[in-house]
Amino acid sequence: MCFKKKEEVTLSIEGMMCEHCKARVEKALSAVPGVQKVKVNLAKKNAKVIGSADLSLLKQAVSDAGYSVLD
Repeated sequence: MCFKKKEEVTLSIEGMMCEHCKARVEKALSAVPGVQKVKVNLAKKNAKVIGSADLSLLKQAVSDAGYSVLD
């Protein structure tokens, strides 16, 4: 599933506990083609992603960084 340009998707992420975790997730998501902006909220354990990236690629990037995306 792709989301359109300038569309926002929120991913619930399990496993983030500190600013280092937050930075790893931001870096991983920002590297996905089509992502324009990423905002990770450590307290809410989620990431808001704006852009036109494929959702499966976003989930894979989070997984590759060592965290889990909750459905």
